[in-house]
This record gives sequence, structure tokens and C-alpha cells, in this order.
Amino acid sequence: MLTIALSKGRILDDTLPLLAAAGIVPTENPDKSRKLIIPTTQDDVRLLIVRATDVPTYVEHGAADLGVAGKDVLMEYGGQGLYEPLDLQIAQCKLMTAGAVGAVEPKGRLRVATKFVNVAKRYYAEQGRQVDIIKLYGSMELAPLVNLADKIIDVVDTGNTLRANGLEPQELIAHISSRLVVNKASMKMQHGRIQALIDTLRAAVESRHRG
Repeated sequence: MLTIALSKGRILDDTLPLLAAAGIVPTENPDKSRKLIIPTTQDDVRLLIVRATDVPTYVEHGAADLGVAGKDVLMEYGGQGLYEPLDLQIAQCKLMTAGAVGAVEPKGRLRVATKFVNVAKRYYAEQGRQVDIIKLYGSMELAPLVNLADKIIDVVDTGNTLRANGLEPQELIAHISSRLVVNKASMKMQHGRIQALIDTLRAAVESRHRG
């Protein structure tokens, strides 16, 4: 059995057409089904529906052979037990710092609110900047408005949410897209099969890109 971990939402919606190119189609609509294990049209392939931030964990520990996760999630996770053989070029956005429009940066320690704690620590350590990281799980835009933080680090798509809350995107940390990740042991044990799937997905990505 080949198990593929996916998260609901934009990544799932964009991944399903790529999997269909490899002949892998869920037998139930994952968005409407309450099942967390979804069979596919291939008897020996199944989908696991998990939280986006949990995809690398399921794959690294072998509960799934493959998965699809955003580069932001992978940067934060930092797992060494994963191969990342393919950029699927879907769910594209940017990981950026943002702050209140026209705000003056403080001279001393910077307070940064984010759910990407590890990314933030690395980013500011490379700059030699002293920062206090404040972990939040959502509604990042509130933090500068109520003086909880000077800046935030978050994923930015259109930037409309930032602007609606009086913030502006500032420094680009990374361009983000969704990546195929593979468990290292699975890659050894089922190399031919997984490599064939990777090749098919790569062709589907390139075809979509040309189109």
C-alpha cells in the first residue's frame, strides 16, 4: 500500500489534478467526506487527510510514504528524514515580514509575532538582530495593531488582508510553493514505484506550466 498525506484546502484542490495524471483519483470527495483515510481508484494507493503542519511528521515517521506540504511548513519543520524531490509549483505565495504602515522600527529588541518560530529565529540570527519571538496561531495582523509586536512574519498571497488592517509587506524571506516529500525508507523499499510516480507528477507539473 502506498500512502500519500495531503491537507484540505488549496493544496488538496491543486494536487488532485496532478495525481489524476498519474491515474490516482479519490473514490470519495475528500472535502465532503468525514473519512480521514480515502481510498483511490488504485487499490494499492490511499490518501491520508491531515493538518497541513502535520504532513512532514506523518511522512518522516513512515505513517505516509509521500506527502504534499508548503515550503513554509517544511522550513518551520526542519526535518532531516525527508526527501524533497519535486516542486509542484502550486499554492504559490511569499513568506514575508510585515508591519504597520509608516511605523518606525524600534532601536532596541524587535518583537516579532508569528507561527513560524524556527524560521523567524534563523532569519534574524543571520542578520545578527536581537528579537523576542511571540508565538501566535492565527490573526497575526492583530499583533502590531494592539502593540503586542512590532512586526509579524506570515504567508502573504495578495496582501489584501494586510492592507485591510493597516499593515504593509516588508522583507521577503522566501518564495513559497507546495513540495512533494518522500519518506527516506519508503524511497529505498519502493524505489521503482515511487520514482515512477515522481516522474509522472513532474511531467504533469511541466505540462501545466507550459499550458
